Order: sequence, then C-alpha cells, then structure tokens
Amino acid sequence: MNETNKVALITGGARGIGRAIALSLAEQGWSIAVCYRTSAKEGEKTQAAVQEKGGRGMAVQCDVSDPWAAEEFARQVESEWGQVDALINCAGPYHRVNLLEETIEGWNSMFDNNLHPIFYLSRIIAPGMKERGWGRIVNFSMAKADQQAAQPQLTAHYIAKAGVLILTRSLARLLAPHGITVNAISPGFIDSGSAPKEELEKMVRHIPAGYIGETRDVVGVVNFLLSDEARYVNGTNIHVSGGWGL
Repeated sequence: MNETNKVALITGGARGIGRAIALSLAEQGWSIAVCYRTSAKEGEKTQAAVQEKGGRGMAVQCDVSDPWAAEEFARQVESEWGQVDALINCAGPYHRVNLLEETIEGWNSMFDNNLHPIFYLSRIIAPGMKERGWGRIVNFSMAKADQQAAQPQLTAHYIAKAGVLILTRSLARLLAPHGITVNAISPGFIDSGSAPKEELEKMVRHIPAGYIGETRDVVGVVNFLLSDEARYVNGTNIHVSGGWGL
C-alpha cells in the first residue's frame, strides 16, 4: 500500500504490538498518532522511529480510560492532521488474580482500560469517516474470548474482551453503509515484550503451531484489514494464535 495521505490513531502504540503496527504503517507513508499512559520514553522513541521511516509522527500522553482525555486526544489529531482514517485500539492491560480476591478497583479497571476506550474513541472518530465515506477500525480482543469459557484468574479482563467482540459487531453493522469496516483481532501468545519469556516458553506445548507468535504475525493481519482488499470484511474476529484457543 502507498497511503501517503492516510492517518492512523493507535492507542497503546508506544510499545509491543501497537508500536510494530505504527512502524509498519509509517513505512507505507501513513501519518501515525500514538498515545501512551506512562511509557513516555517509549512514546518518544516510537515517534522518532516513525519519522525516520518517512511518516509524520505524534506521541501523546493520554489515559484513554478517561472519556474526556480520549476525546481531547482524538480531536487533537483531527485538528492537526485533518482526519483519522484508521482507529486501532491496541491498549489492553491485564492482571491475574483469583476472582474472589479481586478488588472493586481492579475489576473496574479492566473494563475502563480494555472496553470503554473503544466506545469513547469510535463515537468521536466515526463521524469524520462517515463524511469521507471510508474508514477502518480495528479492535483487539483475545483468543478464547468468543468461547465464553470460565476464566477464574482473569475474569474481568476476559469479560471485557468478550465485550470488545460484541461492540465490534455492533459498530460494523452501523458503519458498513458508510464505507467503514470494523473488525477484531484476537491474539494468542505473542512475543511482544508484555509477558515474561519463561511464561511464553511454558505455553509452547499447548500451541498447535508449535511456536510463539511474533508481532509481525499481527501486523500482517492489520495491514490486510486496512487495505481495500478487505473492504468486504466487516464485523469479523480473526484469531492470531497458531491454533491455540480453538
């Protein structure tokens, strides 16, 4: 793709999968705006790397769990660059804790950080996409979220990620008439720097493909979903897990 006039807003884009997506799109000429909550140094490095690859870069500290902060960030990108063509919701922190030992704050934080920002940002970005008759929204869920399985050690996170799938389909249904696609990606175990190496190594024997995924495996799917080749792919959930979770 040569998308020199396209703008992507990526939450959680300072590190891991989000950063890999940002750099890939920058190589294709996209302007990239990423936000981060605490990773200021990583955000600056990502912005610099985007610019080195020839794209315009922006890195903004923003807690997208705050609806007003999320709106301000989206408005800033639109104001400075005129539009947002792709919204990629990568932010998705998690913690493991027994359900009956979970705190109220911990429970709420999983929804505030994984599910609600997609709503906050989509409602701001969608009108511009509708006006232009083109847009892409990509949301990140997790492998197994579509199975409604018991997850006693990360229950709130799991429910939030299941909610991402429902929200994705609802947005897709509403926005499809306007040339906008909304899809979800559900990664399994990806070596993105967010999980300890030893934890990933223990999981290899449970993955049918026999190895841990890399960020490029996810980037390839994002590139496809943003392309015109995927114009008729809408409301779907793509597993990137090497067969784990099926």
